[in-house]
Amino acid sequence: MDNSGKEKEAMALMAEAEKKMKSSSSFLGALFGLDSSKQEEACDLYVRAANMFKMAKNWCAAGNAFSQAAQLHLQMQSKHDAATNFIDAGNAFKKADPHEAINCLSRAIEIYTDMGRFNIAAKHHIAIAEIFETELVDVDKAVAHYEQAADYYKGEESTSSANKCLLKVATYAAQLEQYPKAIEIYEQVGTHAMDSTLLKYSAKDHFFKAALCHFCVDMLNAKIAVQKYEDMFPAFSDSRECKLVKKLLDACEEQNVEAYTDSVRNVKDYDTISRLDQWLTTMLLRIKKTIQDEESNLC
Repeated sequence: MDNSGKEKEAMALMAEAEKKMKSSSSFLGALFGLDSSKQEEACDLYVRAANMFKMAKNWCAAGNAFSQAAQLHLQMQSKHDAATNFIDAGNAFKKADPHEAINCLSRAIEIYTDMGRFNIAAKHHIAIAEIFETELVDVDKAVAHYEQAADYYKGEESTSSANKCLLKVATYAAQLEQYPKAIEIYEQVGTHAMDSTLLKYSAKDHFFKAALCHFCVDMLNAKIAVQKYEDMFPAFSDSRECKLVKKLLDACEEQNVEAYTDSVRNVKDYDTISRLDQWLTTMLLRIKKTIQDEESNLC
């Protein structure tokens, strides 16, 4: 499909918006109080142009047009409209320029925090974190934005939303071998879940992950932790996750790599952990390596 017609139409709307802006800033415009009405018209034209650019799939041009509208709304003290346009700009830039997308989303976050809209600000911190995860592959910055989102959600008593962000932080912390940080989060979220009728079922998964993090540090730590989780949450004892950890602990205690490997192979028998995702695979391999190293030291 030829999008050149849409682009031409968008550029004509941009030119018209610029013309409106020039007339609003003229001496006569100021004298007769035409500034605000011309600025509003220019905003509408920029947004229309941005949508035309979107239809033409010219994402950078769309982002720039939305940004122009946002800047104008700020001049007119229309903070909410400015933030909305910065979000629109960020969403357009996501498809072409992740750095500029982050800049626009950050501008929106500044406006929302200034307005006390912390839940909305948190949502856009998550959007930035996801860009750092998938587009820019900067784990440290992704984690920082997930943590900021969690802080804002906590402040607004949105505990479930905060915990979702913290679990992302814990996942990365464990991968980066920051085990105490990961353990603290998994235990905190697990404790919150076990006291909730709706979330109780997920508690065992959080305690399972905390136990694996303990295991990566020290086998004795893991045994003590598993006992603690069973005391705190008796349902954990009967869970397949708990039984698996205990099998792995037994194999480790016997320094039996073969028994450990067999237990890992049988992980598919466990409903909730049937899919060996990257995180779980990494943790299990790290634990296996510690057993192999201990075996080698005995030789």
